[in-house]
This record gives sequence, C-alpha cells and structure tokens, in this order.
Amino acid sequence: MTHLEGSARARYVQEMFSRIAPRYDLMNRLMTVGQDVAWRREVIRRARLDPGSLLLDLGAGTGDLAAAAMQQCPSCQVVAADFTLPMMMVGQQRYPSPSLDWSAADAGRLPFTDGTFDAAVSGFLLRNVPDVARALAEQHRVLKPGGRIVVLDTSPPANNLLAPAVRFHLHTIIPTLGKLVTGHSEAYQYLPDSTEGFLSAERLAARMLDAGFRQVGFARRMFGTIAIHWGTK
Repeated sequence: MTHLEGSARARYVQEMFSRIAPRYDLMNRLMTVGQDVAWRREVIRRARLDPGSLLLDLGAGTGDLAAAAMQQCPSCQVVAADFTLPMMMVGQQRYPSPSLDWSAADAGRLPFTDGTFDAAVSGFLLRNVPDVARALAEQHRVLKPGGRIVVLDTSPPANNLLAPAVRFHLHTIIPTLGKLVTGHSEAYQYLPDSTEGFLSAERLAARMLDAGFRQVGFARRMFGTIAIHWGTK
C-alpha cells in the first residue's frame, strides 16, 4: 500500500477513501477520542481569516474543516476541493451552504489561477499525496501574497517511553476499529503505515520553506502523532 508511487498511489488512495466515505468522520472521532474536532478549530484559528476572506480547504473530504471555517468566519467564502467524489457527496449533504463551493481537484494540479486565495488549509492530505513538494508548491502558487497555509497531518511517533502504547494504538486498536465500524480494515492498516512512513514535523517544515513559505512553525498534538504546521507566502 504505502510503497505505491505516482498515479498508482493516487488511485489507491482515491478508491480507499471512496469505500470508507460514509463512516470516515465517525472513525476520525473514535480514533482521536474526539480530539480531531479541536485540531480543526485550531487550524482555522491559525489561518487568521479576516471577514470576507476566500479560503481553500484542500483535500476537503467530507468538509469538516470547511464547516469549522464557516463557524469561525461566517462572512468568509470557502472552496472545498478534493479528488474523491463520494467524500464530497457526503459533505455536500451534511453542509449545504451558499458560502461553501465544492470543486473536484488534484492537489498536484490545482484548477485555480495564481494568487486566488487568502488562506489554504488541509486536514490529513499531505501524507496521502504522491508528491508533497508539488502539493505545497501548488498551494503557494494559488495563495495571495501574505496568504496563510495551515496543514494538519499525522507525524511519525517518537521513539520514547510511550512508543509501545502508541504503536499498539496505531497497529491494533485503529485497524480493529476500522474493521468493526467501516468493514474495511485495509484502509486502517494503511493509516498507521503511512503515518510512520511520513515526514517528521521538522522535515515537513523544511519542505514548506523549500516551497517558498516563510514564518513556518509547527505544534505537535496527541503524543507527537499529529502535527499542525503553518506558514506565510
């Protein structure tokens, strides 16, 4: 699964999220003991949206980040972009709003002109893309000068005293829950594998700097298995 690259990896991820779309949000709540709701709120706060801002929620899935944005900034306009139609269909039914537009989009080839958005946010996107550098470069391109990027994603767990408990949660609890709740245990074997194989928080921050972002920082959450990164164009 995680060894796949390029278009093969993209197809695998797209098909996987299509299968689990109806129970995706429920699994997020269970896996994180509800903490993912607070993380999304923090992402939107760090985006520093002004009234009337245009926000890109990339890899929007079912629209939880977009919904958090509309709660914190009711006058903002949000474009929720994803390449998995079943996920967006769930989101469209859940969050009908004239302030929310949905767009089919590939994170590596965004269908938006340069300098369109005031901010770009993503939740659990970059771990799944075939080319992290390209996805970051595309977000940099479509942001206005001074625009903010905020990234919520998993991070490889540290090798410390908590490591055995964290690995047990990743490799036993999550796949078991995934099988019971969604009927698709493979998707929730992919999650811990892709988490452990993803960039460390420090390396992702370096990639953001390479993409042209400045004032880059990050904060770890959930025993270091989650990281929130931010930066400015």
